[in-house]
Amino acid sequence: VVPPPEYFRVLLEVCRKHKILFIADEVQTGFGRTGALFACERYGIEPDILVTAKSLGGGLPLAAITGRAEVMDAPGPGGLGGTFAGNPLSCEAALAVLDLFENEDLSSRANELGDDFQRRAREWQKRWPMIGDVRGLGGMQAIELVQSEDKREPATEETKQIVQYCYEHGVIILSSGSYSNVIRLLMPLVITNEQMSEALDVLESALQTTYEKKREAVAQPV
Repeated sequence: VVPPPEYFRVLLEVCRKHKILFIADEVQTGFGRTGALFACERYGIEPDILVTAKSLGGGLPLAAITGRAEVMDAPGPGGLGGTFAGNPLSCEAALAVLDLFENEDLSSRANELGDDFQRRAREWQKRWPMIGDVRGLGGMQAIELVQSEDKREPATEETKQIVQYCYEHGVIILSSGSYSNVIRLLMPLVITNEQMSEALDVLESALQTTYEKKREAVAQPV
């Protein structure tokens, strides 16, 4: 669920009032995924600590904790350490990732991918009432499936069928949410337009096939 614009500002105010550190977990949302280098930028907030990983290493294992000097220096010299910290190969990959973001403007690419998906998914929503909601930021998008427009109960079984169909046709998507009725798409920012179109064709076919099966089942006499 995409929080409203004021959500994090209010949360930050509460943290400041009670002297609580505001920690932004940007392991998934960081490095352009939401259409900004970090998602917190979209909400105009500055966290005390920023946690990143995944895209940071460009496929190699790497995570980082960045924070205000008074927080990060608090343990003192020798206060923190790690057996596998600072792997030079992974750090070199991270430098290449940062160069790539600067040279190819991947944050803008994330917004392009998100806009393209939203346009297509909104058309699907008009055709198939089991699509209850389409939401997301940049390259993080989601479709929430429900039983029908008037009966907005979670369509958990239908979501499983769609995920399975996509898997069998070469596209990996995730089901999530409290009722496992939300399809999550995390698009690689380096995906080509052709690859994106092909993947969405498979998802569209999965939605259509599942919807038609559901409609046929309802039409069957008891």
